[in-house]
Amino acid sequence: MALPDRFAAEVRAVVAQIPRGCVATYGQIARLVGMPGYARHVGHVLAAAPEGVPCHRVVNAAGRTAPGWDAQRTLLEAEGVRFRPNGCADLARSGWDALSGLSGEREKPRRRSGNTRAGQYSPLRTRSAENERP
Repeated sequence: MALPDRFAAEVRAVVAQIPRGCVATYGQIARLVGMPGYARHVGHVLAAAPEGVPCHRVVNAAGRTAPGWDAQRTLLEAEGVRFRPNGCADLARSGWDALSGLSGEREKPRRRSGNTRAGQYSPLRTRSAENERP
C-alpha cells in the first residue's frame, strides 16, 4: 500500500498534540493517522521533521528512546516523563492517552473494581468467550 500524500503532515500534526510530560509510541501515531502497521514510516517522517515538532515525545513500543539521540531522554526527563530502571520510558505512567489528549486534558487511568460476577460483562473477556454457551 502506498502512503497517502498527507501522511507526513498528519504524523507531524498528531505528534504536535502530545502534551508535555507524555510520550506516545510510533505504532500509536501510525494508528491515529489511520495507517496501523506503519510505525517504521512514522519514524522516518520524524527523523526528517522540522524544528518545533516535539518528536522527542515519541518512543518505541517498549519505551526505548531513539538510538544515537542521547538528548531525547534529557528532554523527556525535563518535562517530567518517568523512566523505568531499565532505561525505558514508563509508558504506564507517562504514556499519552490520545483520546483525552486530543481534548487537551490527560485522563487518569481507571481502576477496575474487581467485583465482576460470572456472566457479567468484564473488559477482560474476549469476544469468543462472550459467544460461548456453558
